[in-house]
Amino acid sequence: MNALVALCHFCELHGPRTLFCTEALHPPSPSPSSQAGVTVPGDRDVDRDGEGLTMRANSSATQRGEMCEGCRSLPASHPGFMSIDDETGIRFVSHQHPREPQLFSIVRQACVRSLSCEVTGDVCPGREGPIFFGDEQHGFVFSHTFFIKDSLARGFQRWYSIVLVAMDRIYLINSWPFLLRHLQLTIQSLQSTALKVFDNEQGVCPQRAVRMNSVFSPAVFPHQRSGNAARSLTSLTQHPNLWASLHSSFSWLLKACGSRLTEKLLEGAPTEDTLVLIERQTEQEEEMSCWEGAEGGNSKPQGHHQLDSEMGHDDESPGPRFRSLRHLRQVLGAAEFRQVAWHVLMGNQVIWRGADPGLIQSAFTVLKMLLPVGCVRSVPYSAHYEEAYKCNFLGLSPDVAIPTHVISSEFSVLVDVSSDVCCQSPPTEDNICSLYQFTMSSANTQPTDRGPTLLNKLEVALSNENLSVDVVSHCLLCLKEELMNKVKVLFKFSKVDGRGREDTQKVLALLGTTGPGEEDNVRLLKFWMTGLSKTYKSHLMSAVRGGERSPSQ
Repeated sequence: MNALVALCHFCELHGPRTLFCTEALHPPSPSPSSQAGVTVPGDRDVDRDGEGLTMRANSSATQRGEMCEGCRSLPASHPGFMSIDDETGIRFVSHQHPREPQLFSIVRQACVRSLSCEVTGDVCPGREGPIFFGDEQHGFVFSHTFFIKDSLARGFQRWYSIVLVAMDRIYLINSWPFLLRHLQLTIQSLQSTALKVFDNEQGVCPQRAVRMNSVFSPAVFPHQRSGNAARSLTSLTQHPNLWASLHSSFSWLLKACGSRLTEKLLEGAPTEDTLVLIERQTEQEEEMSCWEGAEGGNSKPQGHHQLDSEMGHDDESPGPRFRSLRHLRQVLGAAEFRQVAWHVLMGNQVIWRGADPGLIQSAFTVLKMLLPVGCVRSVPYSAHYEEAYKCNFLGLSPDVAIPTHVISSEFSVLVDVSSDVCCQSPPTEDNICSLYQFTMSSANTQPTDRGPTLLNKLEVALSNENLSVDVVSHCLLCLKEELMNKVKVLFKFSKVDGRGREDTQKVLALLGTTGPGEEDNVRLLKFWMTGLSKTYKSHLMSAVRGGERSPSQ
């Protein structure tokens, strides 16, 4: 990750100071032109007067004396810390300051702003917590301010912050839940260690009573304060390997944050499925962060497994499984497959009941391909019935009783999976028909052989043995994208613009939904409107509001 992590401190004598900094150094490019412009860190003198220190070999004792013990992490003679990633060759280097002058200036400004009332006063109640600020010129900063207990400090605490500086604003914002979760772990570790030292010191010599009994004099107050202002973080935590530990934490954070989000080349605008998955992943990370804060990180939100399933992270357990839509059609039969697929496309609840959770989940994984991601609400396997508003894919164990109103409803279909006791062959993907019997039931009396058009075209592709499974998958993807474009037009026309029923019917005719299976086509479009991403809906609403305001401006 092209970023830099720094620990900052507000010194009572010298103001905001950078204590410790970890940066990632990428391997140099092999091209001669790029190597000509590379400068090795440490080969030139760097003037750092803004930090109260001039980092030159001939720096005077007076200049070095401008840093107290609380402003210094590593001595000038310390070589720093370095870790190398064997996979990428990236070096993670830690020292008190960045080695490049430009980075030094950027980190210095981020340090000052993270510890100033200008930034934290209005954003973080109590001046503790995460904030985000920055610009294109000086970089963008994720900062988390916090206090460390100190029995000798004013107010018995000292002010610190951890800042992560990067030039990519979008990347940094998308990494907010991840950074917050792991930086809080580091901060909590520092605070708990310092609190133990604080309690021990207070037990030996309570400073509150000492201060109340001491004589206050304005003339000697600065000298009294200067004696207490130079305690280092190592002294506050009594951690002998503090800086090595922080180097490991910061290095891991840079590596993990850089590998969790990867760039992917997309042709054209992102699809609705991509937008919905991004939104759900963001919501899931925020929910996990809240759960870890409340439960200590030992529990996992209930919806996490559902998100993994929707993103294709299903568990690969052994046993007979459905491999594709064509495979499912061959096992169920053409008529039964069409009935199940029709219910899926119409948004009805599809219930599978059986003793093999893996087989049921594989059926759902295949059937989900028929829908946009935003229309999928799945409970892979449950010990009790879930209502249709919670899920449109429901897997149940064999002994679960289904309510009468569901069995008699035309908006659901039940597939009972029973084992064939006569079969003695080992379980494989090829002998599902000999291992299981599939019984389908539904109260729907509407014919399913007319439409929708998507299902008719899909059945033609599935029945054509000359088309491979991959070709059929790409064909289905194209059909879904074509339908999603029609869904967007219908949503914009009927929901955003608020047109009447007569105008809506004209648009439906223009979209080609009339003719055979017209009722199914319209029902499908209306169901798929529920799967549009929040990003697209908010974009449309913003555009409409902007168009309404523009004539009056």
